[in-house]
Parts: sequence; structure tokens; C-alpha cells
Amino acid sequence: MTETSPATRAEKRGAMTRFLDGVEWLGNLLPHPVTLFAILAGLMILASGLFGGVMEVAVEDPRPEGASGRAADGMIRAVSLMNEDGFRRIFTSLTTNFTSFAPLGVVLVAMLGVGVAEKSGLLSAAVRSIVLGANRHTVTVAVVFAGVLSNTASEMGYVVLVPLAGAVFYALGRHPLAGMAAAFAGTSGGYSANLLIGTIDPLLAGITTEAAQLIDPGYVVSAPANWYFMVISTFMITVVGSLVTIFIVEPKLGKYDSSRADPAVLDKNMMQPVSGAEKKGLVWAGIATLVVFAAMAWTLMPEIDLAGWLPGWGALRNPDTGSIFQQAPFFTGFVTWIFLFFLIVGFAYGRAAGTMKNDRDVIDGMASAISTLGLYIVLVFFAAQFVAFFGWSNLGAITAVTGAQFLTDTGMTGPAIFIGFILMCCFVNLMLGSASAQWAVTAPIFVPMLMLVGYSPEVIQAAYRIGDSSTNIITPMMSYFGLILAWMTRYDKNLGIGTVIAMMLPYSVAFLVIWVALFFLWTFGLGLPVGPGSPTFYEMPGG
Repeated sequence: MTETSPATRAEKRGAMTRFLDGVEWLGNLLPHPVTLFAILAGLMILASGLFGGVMEVAVEDPRPEGASGRAADGMIRAVSLMNEDGFRRIFTSLTTNFTSFAPLGVVLVAMLGVGVAEKSGLLSAAVRSIVLGANRHTVTVAVVFAGVLSNTASEMGYVVLVPLAGAVFYALGRHPLAGMAAAFAGTSGGYSANLLIGTIDPLLAGITTEAAQLIDPGYVVSAPANWYFMVISTFMITVVGSLVTIFIVEPKLGKYDSSRADPAVLDKNMMQPVSGAEKKGLVWAGIATLVVFAAMAWTLMPEIDLAGWLPGWGALRNPDTGSIFQQAPFFTGFVTWIFLFFLIVGFAYGRAAGTMKNDRDVIDGMASAISTLGLYIVLVFFAAQFVAFFGWSNLGAITAVTGAQFLTDTGMTGPAIFIGFILMCCFVNLMLGSASAQWAVTAPIFVPMLMLVGYSPEVIQAAYRIGDSSTNIITPMMSYFGLILAWMTRYDKNLGIGTVIAMMLPYSVAFLVIWVALFFLWTFGLGLPVGPGSPTFYEMPGG
């Protein structure tokens, strides 16, 4: 009999659960996340003094002459913060480190709009209208898939989808942290996967182009260079993320104990059918949604007459190039659309449903939303200091260059070199949370190196995106990791970093292993291009 017995399956699940319990226990031995970031900031000052002041560590900068941030002598040097200059910089920048931390403003602005939608009852009614009576597995797949697609809208997945997924799972009697983990896995673990070209594609393509031109001055990498592979990756992330949620994360979490939650997030009406007033509100919310979408489309239309009566405006295209994607205000300022969308749609619902009557109700909703972010704001203050100190020290860039040099020294030339390359990208991503910052440092090393071996810049970029995305969900250096922690603590006040890592580690490992396998099958097994006009191999001009 070849079928695995129930006892054996239970033992296997038990073994996995025990391992994750161990990860959680070890992780939760760490202090409170706020305290941890404060300690890390202090340790970073000490490390900068050791490597920058005592050892004077330096590596050659791989970026070309004239590149932004490149020193005149072509070296990246560790910078000590344990001297007078460092002390002055820390003392005078403490406030600006906090206020200029990119996710802070994004989250606060977005939550002003989301607060109106939540206060009006729109989110509760919308969730119930969609999920009540839905198949549990279908909901899981939908949450992960929505997370992947949310990357088109930049921060929307972190700010809106993750907490919404918690509410959806809670409404269905499932563990809300499992829903948040599934959304987080789709949004951040599937960061590079999408069905559409997003803001990250032209950004990475520009960096890859500059690196490729070190070898071939005429080489250009287009924004959709990885589109084919990213489309198939979307479905892979959706399937794998859903299976991990259903068979690993939910059994690990067990039955939800609501006694440890913030009462404000536990809506006792979440299992109630949608009322007549709520249905009326949803109709008007739908009308408002169409109006907002029409306004969004209008700001992207070229300046021509549509059908002879509706002029296009195109104010949010790139004013220099006319591009919709590359450096277009539409996407760089997308948080404004998030704010306006939930403000307008939320108020439309509230007026129709009778839950909002005037501007005071709107303001109360905004104030209520901001009040729930107290822990996040405190955490961001210390996380921002750590991130700033780490950047000032140059230790992240030095680590990236050193790792790249190590990989170069291995002497591998076959497709197997991509395994080492992807793993190195995973490691660097644990310290450099920004995809563009990481690629700006490592691309000038790896792209020329692998081009000389015979691989195209497009394939190299696709491999980098696998390593970068797979570890986003387990690194505190990721800009929105603190926000995810704050969202999750609303459902479990005792939650620590270990709990989050134990939840997300199975996603990270599964994504990495299966994504690498898909990459090799797609690129070298089937010989398929990673995008339109993207070759797999590269030959030197005249070679």
C-alpha cells in the first residue's frame, strides 16, 4: 500500500509544527520589536566604529565614474559614527531620520482615507458581501492573488490588503493572522511577480541598462524585459502561497484566541448578513468607485479628444517623456489615489447607508484610524534610526560587493552559477531592504560578469528578482515590516518577531525553492524567453 497513513501525515505535520514552534520560541526570546531596533541602532554605531574607525574597511566601487554616490577615488569605505562628525550627524538628524522614513508618510496618508471607509462600515459590509458562504480555499487563493496584483499599486497591499485579509479570515471563523500572512506573502514575497508592468519594472530595467552598458554601450533593457516570466510567476506564487497557508501556517497557528486582541478589530457583526441599508450603501460605493476610476483614467489620457467630446488630460504622465510608467506622477504619488479612493467611496457608502452625515463623521474616522497606529509610529522612530545608521556606515554596500567578489572567485560558468547568484541576493536582501538600492550596488558587478560568461542582462535581472522577493517577508530591514508587526499585534498583543518569522519562513523557503526550479525549467529547460525581445544568452558584438 503506497498511500501515506493518516498517522504518518499527522506525524509529518507535527514535525513541521514543532520546528516552527522552535523558530517562534527562539525569535520571541528577542526583546520587544521597539527595544530590538533601539539595540540594533546602538550596535550599528559600535560596528561602524570598529569597521570604519579601527579597521578602515574599504572595497572598490563597481559603479561607473560619474555615477551618483560614487566617491572620487572609486572606493566604498566604512564610515565610523563613533567620532565627533558621527555624533553631530546623529544628534542633528534624529528627527529627520524619523520624518523622512518613506513608509511613515505613505501609511499615515493612506490611513486617513482608509479610516473613513472603516468608520462608515464600508469595509465590513464589502467583506461580508464577498466572503460569507465562500469556499475557504477559494478565499485563501484570492487573498494571495490579490496580494501579488497589489504591487501594481505600490503600497496598497501593505496598507490596505494585509489588515483587510485579517478581517476576512476572522469573519470566516479562521485565524486572522493566517489571512494576514497570506496577504503579506503575496504582496511582499511575490513583489516582482505580476500580470501587469508595475513601477518596479522600469526602475530595475534602468539600473540593468546602465550596468550592461559597461560591457556593451548600446545595450538597452526595456521595462517589460521580464514580463513573461513574471506572469507565470504570479500563478506560481498564488498556488504555493495558498498551499503553505492551508497546510502549514493555519495548522501551526491553531484555533484563534480573541482574548488577546484589541477589541476595536473584533467586529461582532462580521458574520451577519448584509442589511438593506448596507446594500444601498454598497450600490453608491460602486458608483463612487467608477467615478474615481474614471478620474484616474483621465489623468493618464494623452492630450487628444476621445470620441470627439471627452478631452484627455494626461497630467499625471511623465511630463518629459509622456510615459505612463517610468517616473510618472501617477505611480510615484499613488498613495494620493489610495487616500482619495477610500475617502470618496467610504463617504458615499456612509451617506447612503446612514452611517455618516457630515464632515465631523469623516474627521472622526480619520482620527480613529491614526489612533490605531501608535505602536507603529513608535516602532518606526527606532527602525528609522537603525536604517539611517546602517546606510551611513556603508556596511551594507561593502557586504554586497564582498559577496559578489566571492561568487566571482568561484569560477563557475554554467547555469549553476545562478543558484549562487540568487542565494547571494537573498543574503544581501536581509541587510539592504530596498530593491533598487540593492540592485544599484550589485548590478554593476554581476551584470557585466555574467554577460562575459554568456548570459543576457534580462535573464540576470530575472534571477535577481527571485532572490530579492523571496526573503522580503523575513527581513526586518524591509520598509513595511514594522507596519505588518503593528497590524498583527492588533489581533495578538503578545505577538513577537519570532511569531512573524515562524509564520513567514515556510513561505520564504517554498517560494525560493520552487521559484528557482521554475526559473531553470523556463529558461534552460524549455528555452523560453523571460520577456518580449529578451534573449537568454549574450554574445559580444563581433564575437
